[in-house]
Amino acid sequence: MTTADRLHAFAHGPLLGAAYYNEYLPDPSRLREDMRLMVEAGIGVIRVGESVWSTWEPRDGEFDLDWLAPVLDEAHGSGIRVILGTPTYAVPPWLSRRHPELAVVRTDGGRVPWGGRQEVDYSSPVFRFYAERVIRAVLGRYGEHPAVIGVQLDNEAGLHLIHNDHLLARFRRQLADRYGDVETLNRRWGLTYWSHRIGRWDELWDPSGNTTPAYDLAWRRFQAEVTAEYIAWQADLARELVGEEVFLTTCIAYGRPAMDDVAVGRHLDIASGNAYYLAQDALDARADRAGGGWAANAVADVVLMADRMRATKEAPYLVTETGAASIGPAWMTRPPYDGQLAQAAWLLVARGARLVSYWHWHTLHSGHEVHWGGILGHDLEPGRIYGEIAAIGASFAKASDALAEAVPDADAGLVYAHDSEWMMAFEPPLPAAEGGDRGSYARIVSAFGRGALDAGRQVGFLNERCLPDARELLARYPTVIVPGLVAAADRTLRTLADYAELGGSLIVGPRTGFGDDEGRVRSERAPAVLGALAGVHYQEFSALAEPVSVEMDGVAGEAIGWMDALVADDAEVIARYRHPHFGRWPAVTRSRVGNGSVTVVGTILDRDTMRRVIVAAAGRSPIDSLLYQTPRGVTAHSLTTPHGRVWVVHNWSPEVVAVTPVRAVSSVIDEASFPAGVTVSLRPWDVKVWREEGSGADLGNRSTGGTVGGR
Repeated sequence: MTTADRLHAFAHGPLLGAAYYNEYLPDPSRLREDMRLMVEAGIGVIRVGESVWSTWEPRDGEFDLDWLAPVLDEAHGSGIRVILGTPTYAVPPWLSRRHPELAVVRTDGGRVPWGGRQEVDYSSPVFRFYAERVIRAVLGRYGEHPAVIGVQLDNEAGLHLIHNDHLLARFRRQLADRYGDVETLNRRWGLTYWSHRIGRWDELWDPSGNTTPAYDLAWRRFQAEVTAEYIAWQADLARELVGEEVFLTTCIAYGRPAMDDVAVGRHLDIASGNAYYLAQDALDARADRAGGGWAANAVADVVLMADRMRATKEAPYLVTETGAASIGPAWMTRPPYDGQLAQAAWLLVARGARLVSYWHWHTLHSGHEVHWGGILGHDLEPGRIYGEIAAIGASFAKASDALAEAVPDADAGLVYAHDSEWMMAFEPPLPAAEGGDRGSYARIVSAFGRGALDAGRQVGFLNERCLPDARELLARYPTVIVPGLVAAADRTLRTLADYAELGGSLIVGPRTGFGDDEGRVRSERAPAVLGALAGVHYQEFSALAEPVSVEMDGVAGEAIGWMDALVADDAEVIARYRHPHFGRWPAVTRSRVGNGSVTVVGTILDRDTMRRVIVAAAGRSPIDSLLYQTPRGVTAHSLTTPHGRVWVVHNWSPEVVAVTPVRAVSSVIDEASFPAGVTVSLRPWDVKVWREEGSGADLGNRSTGGTVGGR
């Protein structure tokens, strides 16, 4: 059976879902009422069972499996499909007490105390014994239940960098296999410095005391491999126990320190993950926010979050968790304004989500997450949030035919890399209140991604390790943006150079090409490979404690956080610093190369200047084919379908705005039609889903990630 066969439930337009924990309810007997309310709201998928190992196995080897049967039976009878979770991320207290050695050893040498979740070393053979036992019990009982369409393997893996002794020994063995002998390691890592040369493999020190960048990069890669291997182990086990038609996934928390989503994605039928965001005024797209946090605090970050999820397998994906009433502790409680839930749901669909599932059905009455607001509040009665989500369910149902087999369009590739993320976490370039900002890479990527979105581009994330050859890259993306690629392999830089010479518009951000893929600073002129092609180099660089003025085309802007002191050897200067010292260096340069161009941005620019740089490099926006003008706060994303192009148009502001379609469009939800040139009003926090009239014959080649399941 193919992956596409397993994912047939998601082939006919987007579905709505919720995490459902009947076992958490004060009165579990309300099961039938919950199912009735879900059906009325258009919720067609629930996720169950992943958080309660101590309920499945209350004592060592003693299983209680019957409690879930009524939930699955009632769901099946109600036409609701189920994703069943393996309960391994929240271990029972009896296991913690029986095997205290399973507790994760942290960087500081202390152990993670039991009392939250994800406290144990999941690479341990001892843990694997107990985990396999409970997985076999749960999936053996329910893996072929007719309601179960998918299995979620563990949950949000990769929370800790695990420093337990057996993993350090395994790390040493892996290095010995890779480098062959210690002298090669000494040379490649530069261990002469500070007397770090080793004479035997057992002399390699504990990573908790490490100060060597190459060591840290190797350690972070190893930790991500451990996580991917753990998910692969669960996938192999689960596949034995479930029906052929059942898909396998895991809920990815993309910011986890030991997570490489592409490596994990290779073991899944479909990627899925968290899409959490702050609501209320954080979703005003006109506001300027730094971005880069675990919960998106700007519209651009929600878009980029969705695009990143699609990149895991270069295919449609599932949102297994997104906020309903609120997310986080009490101080973060921000219930969405009217309309914002629909905006977020349709944005996720516009960028490739086949399931939008809320965490969670009912707001909890006990435990750590009592302020993570669900679809139902603490009184368990339908309210405003339920009503809005029911309206989303109705709109999904009406749009299902129009969105069957829909594929998001993307015209700007954004290259990202875990290696560069990890290197910047080890030695952050951007200053923070105390020391460096270990989230520097996310901030840099967010700034360039936001600039692309403001310039009207639709982004497709490209994992650096999966970069196609230059010709394929050009066929997919007329513009490619490379922000902060500080740990870059030579082959990656050569591919990007070839892409530009073949005709691509390449935009290179700060730090790109400064280091190699071993975590070492390069000894050649920076930026390596790309600098000579772009007619630019630099010898100096500076962290910026305060913003520095820049000027582009006579308009003032700001440089923020960092600057590479570019020297224009044979390049046109696009923007300059306005500063008594930094003014000698350009902030942005551009060169024609072969059939394409290279724009080098040596800093993080303010939002408007970044937008103008990308417009100058990338040219006319695809959105211009839909709207005569795009007011501030309005975004438009398109999907290609077998029947034509569909646009999802948002007004991310509290004010009424007017837009004028260039061509005739019609709503896929209510069949309203708008001739070309007619002004259409968008309410505050509004979203419209339009079909281009007569677009089927002229779809172009802008879509990416079309096969459900992907690579």
